[in-house]
Order: sequence, then structure tokens, then C-alpha cells
Amino acid sequence: MELRQLHTFRMVASTLNFSRAAEVLGYVPSNVTMQIKALEDELGVRLFDRLGKQLVLTTAGKSFLTHIQSVLDKLDEARSAVHDNEVLSGTLTISANEVICAYRLPVVFRLFRSRYPGVRLIFRSVPNQELKQTLFEGTADVVFMLDEPIRSSRLAVEPLVEETFRLFAAPDHPLAQRTELELEDFHGEVFLTNEKGCPYRTMFDRSFEKEGIDSITYLEFQSAEAIKQCAISGIGIAFLPEIVVEAEVERGELVALPWQIPDLHVYTQMSWHKDKWLSPIILSFIEAAREVMAVETPDPQLLESKNIAR
Repeated sequence: MELRQLHTFRMVASTLNFSRAAEVLGYVPSNVTMQIKALEDELGVRLFDRLGKQLVLTTAGKSFLTHIQSVLDKLDEARSAVHDNEVLSGTLTISANEVICAYRLPVVFRLFRSRYPGVRLIFRSVPNQELKQTLFEGTADVVFMLDEPIRSSRLAVEPLVEETFRLFAAPDHPLAQRTELELEDFHGEVFLTNEKGCPYRTMFDRSFEKEGIDSITYLEFQSAEAIKQCAISGIGIAFLPEIVVEAEVERGELVALPWQIPDLHVYTQMSWHKDKWLSPIILSFIEAAREVMAVETPDPQLLESKNIAR
């Protein structure tokens, strides 16, 4: 097996798209297809499955990626050692959920690209609950998650900024006219939230259950933008981070309801695998993210008290 085949396999695993991988690597798509087929023939297993138009790693592909990742990292480390003074170049794969992608990362990407134009940035939007797995599988170098402070024995996790979640409604919603709200005011209301399994949806459910409300009507969405637009239309009350609705609140399309959700501490957190070699490219990106997002360092005592074992 050839080294270029391993690099090609890693790129296809990161992009899950033959054409995109070919574009990044400077190959024609047929060349990428041939390299992957040759690798599969030599290994005697399928590394990818095509499910309709979607490309996914097989179980064998995931296992193979885990093993070759450390080999390629060592080669990158050796290459970096002999080209220490050269301009950074290479590929960096970042994953995050929709909210962080749309409202936190664009400024980071812009800053990083301005400093290191020779680095290829690949971004993959991944549901929040699946992000850690991309690090274990080696399909992402750095990920950004919205969650309570995370403690992990296998991942390095760095909280960057606390995100304030509120309840938002259209200005003509009956509760929007109130200066105070009681628990009973929410009976019969429709809450617009993310689907079950999303960490902050779990926290939302938990906070209302603690307050004694266990029969809530939900409309569930995969997209924060869909939640926001439905709230603007008057369909229900949106549960969202403030950063998502800043423009709509300023224009008067949404208002924050006078209700504080208790014991809700959610952070945008940056993470990478503890065993992964942090190349100059990765270190430079981590520093750019810190520079843009870590406006306030979270209270260490708060983080310690809210840590969740993973």
C-alpha cells in the first residue's frame, strides 16, 4: 500500500465526498476512486458504503482510519520538524454543530485564513451529540461543542465562552406583554426546541421537571434557524441561545420572556483528542479560536462543580 493512498483515504474519510477530496488533494475524482479501490482490494474489505447519495465509513473503514491516523500524524510531525521555518501548509478538518458554525466560527475562520492562506480548511457540520465520536474516529482534528462543562479522560476540552439560553417569543405573544411569569403561565404553551438527544434540550427538560412541569407540548427541530422562524411566526416559544437571535431581538421580531432557566450552564467548548499530535497548523487554529472567543475565562470553581464525567 502506498502512502498517497493513505492520505487520500484520510481525506475522503474527512470529507465523505470523493469530488471534494479530489479538489482538496489536487486530483481528478477518478484518481481518488481508483486509489480507494486499490486500497480496498489490497485490504480485502470495503472501506466506504454508498447509502443513496451519502458516503459513509464502514466498520472496517472506521477501524482502519483509527490505526493509520497515528501513522500519518507521526509523518506530519517528522515533516514539520525538518520544515520548521517554512510557511504553514496542509489540511485542517473542523467540526461543529449548526449554531457554533453559523454564529461563532466564521470570525475564527476569517482570522485563521488571513494568517495562514496556505492551509486548506475543511468544515463538517455534525450534530452536537456526535461530535466527540468524530475525534475518536479521527475524522476531525478539532471540534466545537455546546454543552455543560465536559470532563473526559480521552479528550482535551477547553471551555471558551458561556452561552446564555433564554425563552423567546413573537412580540404579540400573550406572554411577551408580561413583566413577570409564573410556572402555571406556561401550561398549554408550545415550546420550540431541538430534538431529544441534544445536550441543551436535555438540560431544558431537566430544568422544567425540577420546577414541577412534566407535561410540555413540544415542536422539535434539527435546525436553530427553523426554531427561530417558527417563533417569529407566532407558532410557539423558542428555546435558543441569545447569540442566535440577537439580530431579531434588535429588529423587534422577537422578545425575551422574563423567565430565568435555573441551573443552566452551557459553554461553547473546543476539544481535540489527547493522544493526537498537535501539529503547528492545529496549534495555530486553537490559538486563533482562543483569541476570538475566549473573551472571558469561565470560573474554574463553577466548571469544577458542573463537570460531568464522560
